[in-house]
Amino acid sequence: MDPIVILLLSLMSFLAGFVDGIAGGGGLILIPSLLLAGIPPQVVLGTNKFAGIFGTSMALANFMRNGKVIWKIAGFGLAFSLIGSVIGTKAILLIDQNTTAKIIIFMLPITAIVTFLPKKQLKTSISDFSKNDLYLYTPLFCLVIGFYDGFFGPGTGTFLIFGFYIFLGLNLIHASAISKVFNLASNIGSFVTFAFAGKVLYAIGIPIALSNLAGGYLGSNLAIKKGQQFIKVFLLIVFAILFITLILRIWNA
Repeated sequence: MDPIVILLLSLMSFLAGFVDGIAGGGGLILIPSLLLAGIPPQVVLGTNKFAGIFGTSMALANFMRNGKVIWKIAGFGLAFSLIGSVIGTKAILLIDQNTTAKIIIFMLPITAIVTFLPKKQLKTSISDFSKNDLYLYTPLFCLVIGFYDGFFGPGTGTFLIFGFYIFLGLNLIHASAISKVFNLASNIGSFVTFAFAGKVLYAIGIPIALSNLAGGYLGSNLAIKKGQQFIKVFLLIVFAILFITLILRIWNA
């Protein structure tokens, strides 16, 4: 592939890792970018997962260093997130490439809308959660979002933050931190499944993965220091430009 294209994709991946590290939703940038580069839809999803592992790992490491991860909650949903992502990935692999592309186009704006829904700050520790929160809602929520991440992916981190905010009432920064644990698990499960199916393009995946890692480091540092609201307008503008360009390309084709 043209080195200029790889450079541009690496820049988009950096931005994706940056916003993922803050609020989730990096896939709203990287997946349309990969599609615009002419990569087949299922390979796009697999390569995106490969890159996402690096950025999410770096963001999680930052949150861990700052003591923002409530590990007892993470333990209740980790396996379910992994299992859900494998099932979701196997499901999308059963669908042909043209249908996969249509699913992506249909789901991107829905994902964007949920990404920008307002959130609130509530619970901050394990003692604030009921037994139903820990033994029922957390595993079920992680299974569903894990499936979504394997099947499609963009906005998974935001959905996790949103769910732990709104439905379980977790504090903002702790929700951002714990979302990285579950997102990393689902990314790994989905990536391994895509890799075995030969749907990962490593020639592009490696440079964009390194860019995603750098973006995740800077974004998560900023999230810990300042929160996430300032990035929303920036993410919306970038997503809108990419999405409109993608629609025009498909329409002209």
